[in-house]
Amino acid sequence: MKNLILLFAVLSTLASSVFAQNEWIYNKNPKSSGWNIKKIKKFNRYIIDSTKVTGLVIVYNGQIIYDYGDIRENSYIASCRKSVLSMLYGKYVENGTIDLNKTLKELKIDDVKGILPIEQKATIRDLISARSGVYHPENYKGGLQQYAPKRGSVKPGTYWLYNNWDFNVAGFVFEQETKKSIYDEVEEQLVRPINMQDWNRNLQGKRGNIALSKYLAYPMWFSTRDMARIGLLMLNKGNWYGQQVIPRHWVDEMLKQRTTHQEINNNVPIFKNKGVNFGYGYMWWLFENMQDKKFKNAYAALGSMGQVIAVYPEINVVVAYKTKAAYRRSNKGKVKYDILKKVAKLYNPI
Repeated sequence: MKNLILLFAVLSTLASSVFAQNEWIYNKNPKSSGWNIKKIKKFNRYIIDSTKVTGLVIVYNGQIIYDYGDIRENSYIASCRKSVLSMLYGKYVENGTIDLNKTLKELKIDDVKGILPIEQKATIRDLISARSGVYHPENYKGGLQQYAPKRGSVKPGTYWLYNNWDFNVAGFVFEQETKKSIYDEVEEQLVRPINMQDWNRNLQGKRGNIALSKYLAYPMWFSTRDMARIGLLMLNKGNWYGQQVIPRHWVDEMLKQRTTHQEINNNVPIFKNKGVNFGYGYMWWLFENMQDKKFKNAYAALGSMGQVIAVYPEINVVVAYKTKAAYRRSNKGKVKYDILKKVAKLYNPI
């Protein structure tokens, strides 16, 4: 009887999930699914005329509704790398290899300018929540340390600041505790199970200046359509055709609010008046207090210049878009978020 109940639960999960095939399928009649064709045409014009986007894809129920640009080309995904790392953590947190309550002292973390006694109390959990309270110089500057309090003035876990030192150390700790390479784990945990079509291991490699900080960044290069697969995996709570690729419980943990949008706006004023409100989980941004109900429980991986994976669970939609860094062009913050709001307005089911 228990086995039958378990089987029913699995089948119910699969029935309510949406997956991409090995090759993406295009929805030939999006209008019948509630997508406004006139608005899609206007949206296409907007992307061409008003943004620097180089590749964009909208996925609904596992099928592509709209794409733009080169969605196959691999390019730099900027800070979306952090959300990917968060996904990799799940397997090892669940099996006990990584203890999120371990402190920097226990992990023997030190750096060029030293780690203060109060900072040594920060935990792995604090690192992946951007709440370590450690404001040591960072590799791949995130641009927000100008808002940091004085070093040693805040207790770890009590103050949010988006800080690449946290994220770079989180990458180091992942490799130290698991004895695995981040890039090998991307391939093992994500590329193979969900068939990321354009993955190129040779493009991946760490960057940074060890004279600034011992902890290097781990930049990643993905294609737009492969980013959409990652979003679809998240939409399906880590499940892909019946295989639990990322532990379901860990997906929920990543998306649990660790920081409110009020605290983010207060600590980093540039987030105010952007037309969106973001809370923060474990290296994922959480849409909060949005007027459009389609953003209920929505979340995103965000990267500089305009790299985005956005998931709208309320309407079974994933949006991924890229702005090729090599062109040295960037979308302003308002444009990045306007794109996501405009996508939601394209969907108007009867």
